[in-house]
Amino acid sequence: MADKTLVVEVVYALSNEQTLLSVNVDEGATVRDAILQSAILQEYPELDIESLSVGLFGKATKMTQIVREKDRVEIYRPLIADPKEVRKRKAAEGKKLKKGGAEAQENKAKK
Repeated sequence: MADKTLVVEVVYALSNEQTLLSVNVDEGATVRDAILQSAILQEYPELDIESLSVGLFGKATKMTQIVREKDRVEIYRPLIADPKEVRKRKAAEGKKLKKGGAEAQENKAKK
């Protein structure tokens, strides 16, 4: 049995709601332990403990990371779109707009 009990928060946010649960864990507990003890998986049955992306205070971490007093364990949702692809698409659209703008100015100059 551990000598000390720690208080940590477990957070999960959807687009329309956020759940923040305080949980008491034994010293030496992992991120996984905190999530399991928080009972957040019962509140959100679609979450699969084996495939969760997690972090501590906005920094990605592993389930085996030991938590400390007042840590905030964050459960991340899967990305809807790949950020690299979104940037590429926006850059391509920007180039088309700029090119179109230059052509329009050339047409004005010819008139």
